Amino acid sequence: MKYLFSSHARPLEVINGKLVLRIPLSDGGSEFVEATRGFATVDAEALTVEIPEDLAAQLGLQEGTVVLVENRDGEFSLGPVDISEPPA
Repeated sequence: MKYLFSSHARPLEVINGKLVLRIPLSDGGSEFVEATRGFATVDAEALTVEIPEDLAAQLGLQEGTVVLVENRDGEFSLGPVDISEPPA
């Protein structure tokens, strides 16, 4: 079995009143299409994942929050990145 892994850090945006993660297809979004099938949309330019309000509240996510998104063998995950302090 081949192990597949990809990750990207992206800021969250508010579009039409909804908190979303948009990853341009040309900048890695295409790597997440299969892993997000059923809960994301894809247009000609980007993959868009709408963040449910309860998840945003639980993780403290808001517009501008940088999140790390990962695809580990087809399993999509995201979480906030703490960028307040640079690595030592």
